[in-house]
Amino acid sequence: QLQAFGGGLVQAGGSLRLSCAASGRTVSSYAMGWFRQAPGEERKIVSAITRSGGSTRYADSVKGRFTISRDNAKNTVYLQMNSLKPEDTAVYYCAVSLVWSSREDDYLYWGQGTQVTVSS
Repeated sequence: QLQAFGGGLVQAGGSLRLSCAASGRTVSSYAMGWFRQAPGEERKIVSAITRSGGSTRYADSVKGRFTISRDNAKNTVYLQMNSLKPEDTAVYYCAVSLVWSSREDDYLYWGQGTQVTVSS
């Protein structure tokens, strides 16, 4: 089971750190990804990280502002979000995959999502 938390309401330019904690599953066995879904839009990749944490990838819209990381000892993955913009408003989901991928279809298990709202 994956649980994402850390969302909330923040003003533009602010920061939030999302966490994705796993129970009953060892995240070190999986690549991890963060996705987001804004109202009326499809769910899209935000960032992904390899099992070891040695490689990461980001959507162009968040490059330079968001940082994905993981602590396998704590069975947790993080998404540090800085310089937030109103267009970052969405429900954010974490997910696990056997491959380091940007494709939603490659992700096997999903957390329940956490709402991030950025006010202008």
